[in-house]
Amino acid sequence: MNQPNNKIPGLAARQSAFRLLDSVCRRKETLDQAMPGATAKLANPSDKSLAHNIAANVLRWMSGLDAMIDSATRNRLADDAKPRMALRIALVQVLILDTPQHAAISTALPLVHGGPRRLVHGVFSTVMRGIESGALTLPEYPEIPGETHDRWVHNWGEQVAAAASQAWSQHAPLDLSFKSNNVGDLAGEPLAEKHLRMPPTPPVTELPGFDEGAFWVQDLAASIPARLLGAGDGKTVLDLCAAPGGKTMQLASNGWKLVSVDNNEKRMERFSANLGRTKLDAEVVIADLMQWQPDSPADAILLDAPCSATGIYRRHPDVLHCIGASDIADRAQVQSALLDRLVNWVKPDGMIVYAVCSLEPEEGEDQIDGFLERHPNFQIDPVTADELPAAIVPTEAGCVRTLPTVLADKGHVDGFFIARLQRKS
Repeated sequence: MNQPNNKIPGLAARQSAFRLLDSVCRRKETLDQAMPGATAKLANPSDKSLAHNIAANVLRWMSGLDAMIDSATRNRLADDAKPRMALRIALVQVLILDTPQHAAISTALPLVHGGPRRLVHGVFSTVMRGIESGALTLPEYPEIPGETHDRWVHNWGEQVAAAASQAWSQHAPLDLSFKSNNVGDLAGEPLAEKHLRMPPTPPVTELPGFDEGAFWVQDLAASIPARLLGAGDGKTVLDLCAAPGGKTMQLASNGWKLVSVDNNEKRMERFSANLGRTKLDAEVVIADLMQWQPDSPADAILLDAPCSATGIYRRHPDVLHCIGASDIADRAQVQSALLDRLVNWVKPDGMIVYAVCSLEPEEGEDQIDGFLERHPNFQIDPVTADELPAAIVPTEAGCVRTLPTVLADKGHVDGFFIARLQRKS
């Protein structure tokens, strides 16, 4: 006799994973956007983590999983069909998360409630036999979704696209930024000043020094924009689009007087919690930058502009399933509008550091070319190699572009574009 669905151990987490994947694949929401609703019925944080982990790995390995499923069906299942999604969830658990086969299929069949359970069970069994015989296997690295892969090959070349696939298959390392050069007893590799890279396994909240606010999580590439402003010596900087606060904390620990602005109240709650834990100070403003303006020009501005976020695909595999050419064009328009708005918010001879966690030239190199054409009273202040972590070098134009090939032997870095602009006196 079959167990009632609500009595099947682990089913609720798989149902949440199913809802997460539906949100990404059908409604083009990000996992972060979908998590609150999709996991609302899960009381245990570990179940929420499992649901997210299943969904993220399905998104990462979707092409390989689908090839296996298609090899075992006479008539191809629709991409958005429940049986295909249930099979993806079952197979990724066995192949990537080391879930026993019986647990994977017993929690997958109820996901097609009222649908073709026999079909799902039969395809799963056929694929398992193919895997056990060696006839079926996942590729060595997950495939970057077609439109994105073609775009990256066109913009950066085959080598970068291949490195992106390799990076996508790995757990991103744990990068920590510190308030000082004292990293305590933590063991890791220092890739830059006030930085430590560690394996991704330890929960960050359990590391010595976390409760005392000695450090915060921040990818090495994400630490570069604030590094390019150097020591503050009490001067004023506007950190725009500041949440969740990594760059504000860097700047505050380097002696800058901060005004940190973001329009997302929820993210600013985390921002304030980070400031409280690290005991660093900033004036916090929740506002729309197209409506707000400072009382007087600042010595410097750091604009971490809203973008496609394709550069952080290692930790957010959903991005590559949600973002297309039209989305990139929309983000680029927003970036241009923000840059145009803040040109008078910085003093003569002051600096604007523009940053995006994007691998798209439209949001980076092209954006700055357009800005300089519209605003000839600004110029690029070239970044020098000695300002950057080892193995990261400036572009010919004096900007910074981190690609999937950077530090590939040490776990890669996020994809960023960064430009430092000076207002002429």
